[in-house]
Amino acid sequence: MKAHGCPSEATRRALLRQAVGGIAALAGGSALGADAGRSVAVVYPSLGEPFKQIFATILDGIEDRLGNGVTSVAVTDAATPAGIAEDLRKRDIKVLIGLGRGGMRIAAALAAELSVLVGCVVSVQEAESRAFPVYTLAPDPALLLTRLKKLMPTARRVHIVYDPRLNGWLVKLARDAAKAEGLELLAQEAADQAGALRIYTQLLAGADPARDALWLPQDPTTVDDNAVLPLVLREGWNRNIAVFSSHLAHVRRGALFSLYPDNRELGRSLATTAQRLTTAPRSAAPGVLPLRQALAAINIRTAAHLGLDVAVAQSGFDMVYPSN
Repeated sequence: MKAHGCPSEATRRALLRQAVGGIAALAGGSALGADAGRSVAVVYPSLGEPFKQIFATILDGIEDRLGNGVTSVAVTDAATPAGIAEDLRKRDIKVLIGLGRGGMRIAAALAAELSVLVGCVVSVQEAESRAFPVYTLAPDPALLLTRLKKLMPTARRVHIVYDPRLNGWLVKLARDAAKAEGLELLAQEAADQAGALRIYTQLLAGADPARDALWLPQDPTTVDDNAVLPLVLREGWNRNIAVFSSHLAHVRRGALFSLYPDNRELGRSLATTAQRLTTAPRSAAPGVLPLRQALAAINIRTAAHLGLDVAVAQSGFDMVYPSN
């Protein structure tokens, strides 16, 4: 995942937060400018690059919408929810945004006393989102399938292999999205990597290059980068099957296209929900939600291999591989 926007400014802000330590209300801006955000706190894990840059850009987006009064805290694994809660009470915080797994851990512990939402998590079980909304980094199936149909108008069927414990919610959304695009979603469950490999081998052997496409979700059970991905990309290439992915790194390795987060816009979206929660604490329904603030990447070498018009194919994409 790559941070976007103004890197130098984002890095400067991240360093400022770290320098003041703990919870820091960013300096600058009038008191009136800080009003919108002073009841909102953001908790995120204290990590090195590239994650530090990513969180800084999301925070920039939150502050774009709420002003510089937002309280932010970078937490280590040793941080306790009780200690953070006490600091937030002193600041009269009403809404907590948790970023990443570290932020989600704190948010879950404080959900009983604050309005909470979580963002920037790769995968989550539905049981973990029963008390608050969780905005994942899994691209919205509607956005992915719309892209597929534009690139490959002849597509009729989309295959996906998934772990229902992690992506059952996503497949439900995908069925509706596929129907809207005139596509048939063929979803197969796999409980482990061995089962996923068997399914991929069978479906690729019988796939029709003119009608079928294969979607790789963000699913550590069924899309292992070391065993599953090389097989799928190799066989997809050899059989001229379009393979697209929910993971940007797969495009570098040969997948046709992917969507990835627009981190600043993601921050603005989280801020909008947080602002609504400050006045209507129950206005955000709990549950797992897909990424809609997305940019797009395409591999034009793969597009050419599949017989797609490269000039048309790369139009409207934010990142193109190979770069030269």
